[in-house]
Amino acid sequence: MRRSAIALFTVSFALLAPATTSATTGAFPERDIHFVIPWNAGGSNDIAARQLQNIIQKLSGVNVVVENVPGATGSIGMTRVARAQADGYTVGMGTSSTLAQIAQKLTPLKNDQFTPIARVSVDPLILLVHRDDPAKDLQAFLADMKREPGVSIGTPGTNNLNHIFAEMTSRAAGASYINVPYTGGAKVIMDLAGKQIRAAVLKPSESKGQLDAGNVRALGVFANERLDIMPDVPTFKELGHDVFPYGPLVQMAYVVAPADIPDDTRLKLTEMFSSAIESPEFKSFADKNGVVISPMKGQDLTREINGV
Repeated sequence: MRRSAIALFTVSFALLAPATTSATTGAFPERDIHFVIPWNAGGSNDIAARQLQNIIQKLSGVNVVVENVPGATGSIGMTRVARAQADGYTVGMGTSSTLAQIAQKLTPLKNDQFTPIARVSVDPLILLVHRDDPAKDLQAFLADMKREPGVSIGTPGTNNLNHIFAEMTSRAAGASYINVPYTGGAKVIMDLAGKQIRAAVLKPSESKGQLDAGNVRALGVFANERLDIMPDVPTFKELGHDVFPYGPLVQMAYVVAPADIPDDTRLKLTEMFSSAIESPEFKSFADKNGVVISPMKGQDLTREINGV
């Protein structure tokens, strides 16, 4: 939904016009910028957002307030962004889940309700099980699924890339399964570590803590090549399982503002977030957490979001 700002004029237009011009061309940002993350705290997007929050503060002195607004596979938080005043002080973290919801008409949101700012990352996804799972490798897990249909696989949300890859795992096994959707990856990984579900499809960044603690294990990577941070974990492809039957699928996270923000505000937001995303500090974070930084902004990002 597009909304224009409503101003209450208490002085004459002649006196107000110069002040308005100054505020829109040189003063942004004058206050905190709210960064809406449409998932629970502790998930991959939340972790990345808080890294950017700290880097932006260091680079530009701007205070970014991260707000977690989970629910409806990201639609609740992104709706808040779409409906926010178009002044640049509210931005959000869009993801491939947002795009999938829009493409399948599972949300009233539309891409043209947002102004693309900058792409944060392109993330691989992995299949994980508890450390004590009887299946010691991917092939054994798929055999278990076929032998005992109904294995539970947790995903952050439904009708998104995680859900698709859970379906592809089921397809590789030739067996049915139970999808268990959550409001964010942090809850998925905790329930997996607590043996509440048999497996999970998550990003490395939101799994790393439990992986490093030895509480969960990665069985396979949904990609064409192994990950540098997990060189011993095979891909589904190398084991003969095609998880891209309809072409490559990319898990993407990107920053957006409401539609129709002023051009100069968009440029300042783009510069602010792009500088943080491309900083050595964020690159170091990405390398340690299996996050792939693939900078994109402007019309290139708009075309990517719209799939053209």
